Amino acid sequence: MATNGTIKCPPPMKATSNGIFQGDDPLHFALPLLIVQICLVVVLTRVLAYLLRPLRQPRVIAEIIGGILLGPSAFGRNQKYLHAIFPPRSLTVLDTIANLGLLFFLFLVGLELDPKALRRTGKKALSIAIAGISVPFALGIGTSFVLRATISKDASQGPFLVFMGVALSITAFPVLARILAELKLLTTDVGQVAMSAAAVNDMAAWILLALAIALSGTGRSPTVSVWVFLSGAGFIVLCIFLAPPIFKWMARRCPHGEPVDEIYICGTLAAVLAAGFVTDVIGIHALFGAFVMGVLVPKEGPFAGALVEKVEDLVSGLFLPLYFVSSGLKTNVATIQGAQSWGLLVLVIFTACVGKIVGTVVVSMCCKVPYKEALTLGFLMNTKGLVELIVLNIGKDRGVLNDQTFAIMVLMALFTTFITTPTVMSIYKPARMSRSDYKHKTVLRNKTNSQLRLLTCFHSTRSIPTLINLMEASRGTENSGRLLVYAMHLKELSERSSSILMVHKARKNGLPFWNKGKDSDPNQIVIAFEAFQHLSQVTVRPTTAISTLSNMHEDICTSAARKKVAMIILPFHKHQRLDGHLETTRADLRHVNRKVLEHAPCSVGILVDRGLGGASHVSASNVDYTITALFFGGNDDREALSYGARMAEHPGITFNVVRFAVDPKVVGDAIQLDMNDHRGPEAGNDEEFLREFKERVLKDGSIKFEETVVSDGAEAMNVMRMYSRCNLFLVGRMPEGQLVAALDKKSGCTELGPVANLLISSEFSTTASVLVVQQYRRPLTGDSLDSLKVEDTADGESSDSQ
Repeated sequence: MATNGTIKCPPPMKATSNGIFQGDDPLHFALPLLIVQICLVVVLTRVLAYLLRPLRQPRVIAEIIGGILLGPSAFGRNQKYLHAIFPPRSLTVLDTIANLGLLFFLFLVGLELDPKALRRTGKKALSIAIAGISVPFALGIGTSFVLRATISKDASQGPFLVFMGVALSITAFPVLARILAELKLLTTDVGQVAMSAAAVNDMAAWILLALAIALSGTGRSPTVSVWVFLSGAGFIVLCIFLAPPIFKWMARRCPHGEPVDEIYICGTLAAVLAAGFVTDVIGIHALFGAFVMGVLVPKEGPFAGALVEKVEDLVSGLFLPLYFVSSGLKTNVATIQGAQSWGLLVLVIFTACVGKIVGTVVVSMCCKVPYKEALTLGFLMNTKGLVELIVLNIGKDRGVLNDQTFAIMVLMALFTTFITTPTVMSIYKPARMSRSDYKHKTVLRNKTNSQLRLLTCFHSTRSIPTLINLMEASRGTENSGRLLVYAMHLKELSERSSSILMVHKARKNGLPFWNKGKDSDPNQIVIAFEAFQHLSQVTVRPTTAISTLSNMHEDICTSAARKKVAMIILPFHKHQRLDGHLETTRADLRHVNRKVLEHAPCSVGILVDRGLGGASHVSASNVDYTITALFFGGNDDREALSYGARMAEHPGITFNVVRFAVDPKVVGDAIQLDMNDHRGPEAGNDEEFLREFKERVLKDGSIKFEETVVSDGAEAMNVMRMYSRCNLFLVGRMPEGQLVAALDKKSGCTELGPVANLLISSEFSTTASVLVVQQYRRPLTGDSLDSLKVEDTADGESSDSQ
């Protein structure tokens, strides 16, 4: 209907301003306003994530809450703020950037899903996934009738039914993977089943969402929806035939250890955008094209990792939070008013939880899963996340969901995800299992011919050659019982989406093995350990632990207790530079070592790696090492000497034992006081231990025992220098006796103890690696415990800066 009046539309926003000095308000221009919006979103979501960290909530919770707070539900009640920071004219730019970030994030999600892994999904996980989709989908359709009869009377019946069914049946695979990793459940059968079922659920959700979008078209003709769906299916089939050969061709030209050519990265990202354009033209959504491209990229080799590295930080750190704000600006909690609306919110939450939990529990128990594990699976499968918001936003944009229904569904997604972690922690606690009490918690034992179990940890491939050579040296003789080594790769779980890809690839966490089946693993670490196992008499079981650095020690200690190992060997937090000096790798790795020393269920060794045996594995016939143990006295020194005696059984190793004794002519009040403090029953234990050890020396020509009398720490240092040309020093972490009190303790790394600090200082010239040993005793007390609490100011920086 025509009118005589004129409507004046506001002019479009220009991109950049001329500056405040020329009278321009930057908030009236697109680029500076977008910068303010991004900074505000990032700061708020990061602060909320920090506040929710004690509750162990995934970051998606903080981002959803942040989006709601910035919208009309909270801060947006102030109209001046809303029109200044999020004016209507800016929303097109904001939504475009948010959807572009979401496009590439869905590409990353596709990279996480491996179709080969889905084909290997067991019947149990497949049954649970089907139940976790079908039951809540059916209940969602039932709930949609109630909503259409009350607050959604104008919604089209077909699309509304499908959207509600999809929204209630989704399980967020990336969010679930993070929750499982945080709760240490990736090691359990529950974690494995949940991951597999969630992956199947994710794929099914995307198919159902494609159906829902096809049905929610303009509605001109029913055949339009059919054409949209068939065209989408044809696009997927075409991609399956065309994309994998091209991606594999690119991946073959990206060898390990070499940087990926930029043209391959740009070509792939352009293909993602093109696929998004095609699916948008079809009428599904641009996100589907990006997701399909991500699924089809080969997961083996460095190509997928390079893509993730190039894309994820910018997308997930800056652009993706904008999508949550975009959702928050559409969410107005104030629309939920009156008993009817709040009753419908309770109904939707109850239906979502009952559908997922009851359906999963019933099918799980039919598959003979214990009740507690089945209930845990139910709550885990009830996790919502970003995919849920995508479904709701598409429904809102297509006019299927009105404001009130949209707000109810967003709060449902927030509630169901928020309760997952605390509920699972309360009903299923495998990570808090009581430490098993086993016999051999130390290398020192009465029967020296029993099997020795070690847990060796490493953060990077740099440590692999030294670890393998240390295993070879520790194997003893054929008659002494085989050496069993658990080689644990410590991987940090970060907020980056690639950490979820890492979780997905590392199918087992800590306890099971990477290479359990017959399928060969392309991982070079596994290949190195497999090759060593075939060439030696050592059984090596590579494992992986994925957790945040703040609680990585829990994985290490729990695995050590379950596997009943006698010693944990940790890498030092510094590595050797080309000039021979030590340089800090990462300071927070030191925190991990200290926590393990404090809480370990067995003995612990910290390996200062200076290249034992060189940069490659030394075969048994070529081993020619000289190992020196410095003995001052105490539990730790006895443990170090016992480990050295085990190494001395190897035919290629010469073992020197240097016992330090104080010259009886030396008299000093301070030293005498220390002698009274440190030398009690331990002195008698040392003498008895050394007497038995000397009896063994007489039988073994590869062990040389020397007792040295010194008058002070300087003389002791000179004696140590005489053995600096050895390959490995073995020392106790906290030796005891009056001579130790006289040693120079100015070096920084107190967790290594006074002797090891001297050996790694710039004053002591040697190329020998150092293994610092702490014998298991519970609880840890005295100087051993106090040295782990001290925060060193220097942290050995003198050696770093040399």
